[in-house]
Amino acid sequence: MLALHGTGVSGGVSIGKAFVLQRGLPEVPEYMLPRHFIDAEIVRFTRAVENARRQLISIREDIPENAPSEAASFIDTHLLILEDKMISEAPIDAIRNEQRNAEWALKTQSELLSRMFEQMDDPYLRNKKTDVNQVVERVLRNLMKQNNDDHEQLAAGEIVIANDLTPADTVILKRKKIRAFVTNMGGPISHTAILARSLGIPAVVSVHGATRYIRNGEDLIVDGKRGILIVGPDKKTIAEYRRLQREIVHLRKELHRLRTSPTVTRDRRRITLLANIELPADIKAAVQAGAAGIGLYRTEFLFMNRAGMPSEEEQFRAYVKVARALAGKPVTIRTLDLGADKQVDGGRASTAVTVNPALGLRAVRLCLHDTSLFRPQLRAILRASAFGKVRIMIPMLSSQDELHRVLDLIEETKAELKRERESFNPRIPVGGMIEVPAAAVSADLFAPYLDFFSIGTNDLIQYTLAIDRVDDAVNYLYDPLHPSVLRLISLIIKAAKAARIPVAMCGEMAGDPRYTRLLLGLGLTEFSMHPATLLMVKKVVRQSNMKALANFSRRVLKRRDIREVHSLINTLNESGSA
Repeated sequence: MLALHGTGVSGGVSIGKAFVLQRGLPEVPEYMLPRHFIDAEIVRFTRAVENARRQLISIREDIPENAPSEAASFIDTHLLILEDKMISEAPIDAIRNEQRNAEWALKTQSELLSRMFEQMDDPYLRNKKTDVNQVVERVLRNLMKQNNDDHEQLAAGEIVIANDLTPADTVILKRKKIRAFVTNMGGPISHTAILARSLGIPAVVSVHGATRYIRNGEDLIVDGKRGILIVGPDKKTIAEYRRLQREIVHLRKELHRLRTSPTVTRDRRRITLLANIELPADIKAAVQAGAAGIGLYRTEFLFMNRAGMPSEEEQFRAYVKVARALAGKPVTIRTLDLGADKQVDGGRASTAVTVNPALGLRAVRLCLHDTSLFRPQLRAILRASAFGKVRIMIPMLSSQDELHRVLDLIEETKAELKRERESFNPRIPVGGMIEVPAAAVSADLFAPYLDFFSIGTNDLIQYTLAIDRVDDAVNYLYDPLHPSVLRLISLIIKAAKAARIPVAMCGEMAGDPRYTRLLLGLGLTEFSMHPATLLMVKKVVRQSNMKALANFSRRVLKRRDIREVHSLINTLNESGSA
């Protein structure tokens, strides 16, 4: 029996036989073409792109009606990437002008686009380079006459082991009723992880060498919660995991019943659970989970995979669609959070990349640097506020000067719309995303000028601990329970309470039930998360006593050793008390 460890990204336990999906592309050939072959090569390339498009559309059309919205959204993202001029047109220029073969021309352009994504400061957006690579691989397979459908050999009930999986793969695997999957690559914020959670498929990613160590047909156990892959389990281990499976089935039935139950603690404190979304299509999942509103609407995807900026009107339509669909529930729209490496031409670089974009001209800094980017978005959000409970959230605030400049721009935009007799909510709430340690430490200085706070733990933890959580070399240091992180969170919550403004948390920590009791004890009453985790967090909330947890959290904040903090949290969660 052998146990391999990775990152559990989708809870649940599966027992089954291994199916190793070997999908390596041979080395891409590079050669020069005679002039009289150029036109034929361009035709060959355009046919490969069109074949890839037809394949993706076919997969999208086969998505079951009851599948989560993320499934279609990710396929749509791949279709948009396929339409990007750097993928569909720039290689043609290289074929024509440099007399390159189609495969090499495409590979060169994709490497350029991939480098742009690598330089993005937001880890979630940076992971989108995987989507670019997967789209390019699909086109290359068509060019090189290789099979894109090697999973057709799969039988129901098998556990897929792969280097990585595309969104299309994940949808097909769900349709074929596979039990789980394990990948060499990936992380908790990769599209593979998000889809696995949405589709309810147990999954472990970042199991380095999984495809090398496991053979087809081997008996496996996948523990998606603890991130463990057991190869060749004995009878005792199988029996233990069968028992866990029965408990999980019971838990899922219990969570389904919680959808319409109130989100209150045992001592009758009402807690607000909100959803994070990226596209209007994600609303369905939020509503199905019973979210009380949208705590974070990421607007970056309106600006990506396109030749130019989205117009004010296009943005307005997207925001109104969400506001109307939520029927009077709050919708918090985060203003553009792109970096200096992504200029206004749809969010892609046209100039040299900054050395460290995470610390460069990004988010609110970029918007204030180029107000031609910011003003149309502010106008669109303000106009959308006439159609629902829309709120504005400003990311990456680090100084009061930035905040006052933003507030001045909002007031100027309101005056413009008033002169134009456009409808909007003149009292639209404006909040700040507290994700920079400087803002956390001086949260009491920001609070008098804002209507609410939202704690962005993803960046707050990275900046506080000076690590990149998607870098395999250092991501083991990424720890939400680090004493310095917990002290900053406590500081932010206290500052908001002193100023009598609401405070929410919209980072991944908010959607992880391991931390729910601790955050309740620190005084957090608003959580915003991926819809797939909302019901599990609700279950923990309903089992908790907020007053008792306040005493527990004070004890945790006094601990100096991070190991003691983890031990306390584990003991609390295992006991299920407080």
